[in-house]
Amino acid sequence: SDGSIRLHQMTSEYPLMQWNDSTNGQPIIALQWALTRPAVFFVLDASSNIYIWDLLENDLLPVAKETIPSENIVTMALLGEPEKPNGLLGIALAKESGEIDIQYVKKKWAVP
Repeated sequence: SDGSIRLHQMTSEYPLMQWNDSTNGQPIIALQWALTRPAVFFVLDASSNIYIWDLLENDLLPVAKETIPSENIVTMALLGEPEKPNGLLGIALAKESGEIDIQYVKKKWAVP
């Protein structure tokens, strides 16, 4: 609820990494790992901002932030085929109105 993210290992109750206030205090609505690139994850906050984290590029801050200004996004899901090396990765965004918007992710965050 405060925008903190914690990365845990299954064998320990303590986080390996913790990022406090990663969304400027906005609650996190959804977080999902990329299906095609293991070190990348996406975060959606309550203000319809999407943060892209690439832990191989920067493990302190997100590498990109995209604001979806048109309408409140209530959830997101990632689309991709991990067994295919083409690096095609998309984000399905569910809007408050019930519409679904699908956007594709740049190859640099999608290719294995």
